[in-house]
Amino acid sequence: MSVESAESVFPHLEALLPHVQKPIQYVGGELNSTVKDWDACDVRWALMYPDAYEVGLPNQGVMILYEVLNERAGVLAERTYSVWPDLEALMREHGVPQFTVDSHRPVKAFDVLGVSFSTELGYTNLLTALDLSDIPLQAKDRTVDDPIVLAGGHAAFNPEPIADFIDCAVIGDGEQAVLEITDIIRAWKAEGRPGGREELLFRLAKTGGVYVPGFYDVEYLPDGRIGRVVPNKSGVPWRVSKHTVMDLDEWPYPKQPLVPLAETVHERMSVEIFRGCTRGCRFCQAGMITRPVRERSITGIGDMVEKGLKATGFEEVGLLSLSSADHSEIGDIAKGLADRYEDDKIGLSLPSTRVDAFNIDLANELTRNGRRSGLTFAPEGGSERIRKVINKMVSEEDLIRTVATAYGNGWRQVKLYFMCGLPTETDDDVLQIADMATRVIQKGREVSGSNDIRCTVSIGGFVPKPHTPFQWAPQLSAEETDARLAKLRDKIRGDKKYGRSIGFRYHDGKPGIVEGLLSRGDRRIGAVIRAVYEDGGRFDGWREHFSYDRWMSCAEKELAQFGVDVDWYTTRERTYEEVLPWDHLDSGLDKDWLWEDWQDALDETEVEDCRWTPCFDCGVCPQMDTAIQIGPTGKKLLPLTVKK
Repeated sequence: MSVESAESVFPHLEALLPHVQKPIQYVGGELNSTVKDWDACDVRWALMYPDAYEVGLPNQGVMILYEVLNERAGVLAERTYSVWPDLEALMREHGVPQFTVDSHRPVKAFDVLGVSFSTELGYTNLLTALDLSDIPLQAKDRTVDDPIVLAGGHAAFNPEPIADFIDCAVIGDGEQAVLEITDIIRAWKAEGRPGGREELLFRLAKTGGVYVPGFYDVEYLPDGRIGRVVPNKSGVPWRVSKHTVMDLDEWPYPKQPLVPLAETVHERMSVEIFRGCTRGCRFCQAGMITRPVRERSITGIGDMVEKGLKATGFEEVGLLSLSSADHSEIGDIAKGLADRYEDDKIGLSLPSTRVDAFNIDLANELTRNGRRSGLTFAPEGGSERIRKVINKMVSEEDLIRTVATAYGNGWRQVKLYFMCGLPTETDDDVLQIADMATRVIQKGREVSGSNDIRCTVSIGGFVPKPHTPFQWAPQLSAEETDARLAKLRDKIRGDKKYGRSIGFRYHDGKPGIVEGLLSRGDRRIGAVIRAVYEDGGRFDGWREHFSYDRWMSCAEKELAQFGVDVDWYTTRERTYEEVLPWDHLDSGLDKDWLWEDWQDALDETEVEDCRWTPCFDCGVCPQMDTAIQIGPTGKKLLPLTVKK
């Protein structure tokens, strides 16, 4: 890079900011942000969360990598987020490129653009950022002077739909991976960048832990299915493995969490208390791809909370994980933290609570110093039968008992989360959601002696995801989803006695079909993403910006050349023999085990949590040379003796 190309664009940007909404999100300088000396560093990362600042800044993944990289001598990391359409238009008009918020340098001047995708609906935002950065959209058109575009995050477990636009992808945990990649880039640059971009990508691919789509060819069968995926370069592995950080106490990040300048979706300090989940919910990609369970120790958590609160001044601590109440020492953690911060009125929160892991002592500890907001539970399925299909082992009796305890102890608001469109689901399975909500209100009034209680039913559309037992399942069409939800809405509203106490929130089926197209898509979907972007598609995760019609018309046009259509990717059931687009990416899960679990789902057979029962041979532990790591440690979280 020439030095001129790395100069701050802020003088040009500043003149545009009075003309856009929320200009504060573009200025940087947050508490705990880092600006390092550009010339003193030889490897430079731009980390992107492809959504607006208010969603991207609190993202734990980006925040952790930002700190891990910046702690390294000679390495710098800066952040960039998607700009809203109002600023995008002005940047194009005035020739201002995509910039980082830390030092407002052009993204094109960095060595790596690392993009974290927690959802597939950020793909069009990636193309906007590349175009604004003056980085060619197609990886094959880039030169040695363009950054390496690297995808990570949960959606990167099937990066095939964006294979044309990224240079490489990393699946799994990023902490160690980004440091290994940094070392490879540093060595290549020190040698004078031999062999150009191709040689650097080859060195990354050779590690077995970085997927470079350009080094693999996809062959198709006459009926549109994939025949096979083969490396086209000698020395490139047939399968690419995920990264797993085993000792979370060794990685106590973020130590200095970022404090946003503008309002964001989460205004709290968050600590990840464990990674992974073995509950085995068949719809849940996050639970499947993050195995095995690795707990942070109670003392490690206490330490992180203490340092994080000191560094930020936040008044709430979120204890994050896929199922936080499953931590083997959650009771002691909650009590220890509540005791420690009683005088400071620091509130604690769990994102959502499993019905069978909830107890009133825990709930009281969580709310002791903070406000008593509503409780959220996720039964996921309305009927006992469908809960067996999805392996969500919660009986209606469990739910009613739990909710009764909550209402009886002073809670007034309970939120229940369900999904619509699950495999084998019928109208009746969904209509039973109304019956469950009615019983919840009925019981709540009974135990609280008050009619002033609420239950909100929130429903999301089910999208089959890669690396789950449901990766073979047909998806429910948007029309059928909407019809099923309309019946449920009418049933709730028609209940004169309880209907008024039941709130009902749902998404229509259309965004789910686009998400389904992107989540199980292959490389042919890249043409659709590009067409949507060129037609003005941006911020597809935002209802006001999302256009179903745009996606469908672009898909119809682009997929015709391949002889497939949207239904082929979404509502079609797959067979055991079919090569799936992500089969060459190894999440550690054995494909035969996933298939057997899919058959168990169809037979309505439940499977226990392997944390507390013998192993079910899902494949993760032996293949990754890992093991489930859980307590109890027997330690207690003592209050701090010295309060500064």
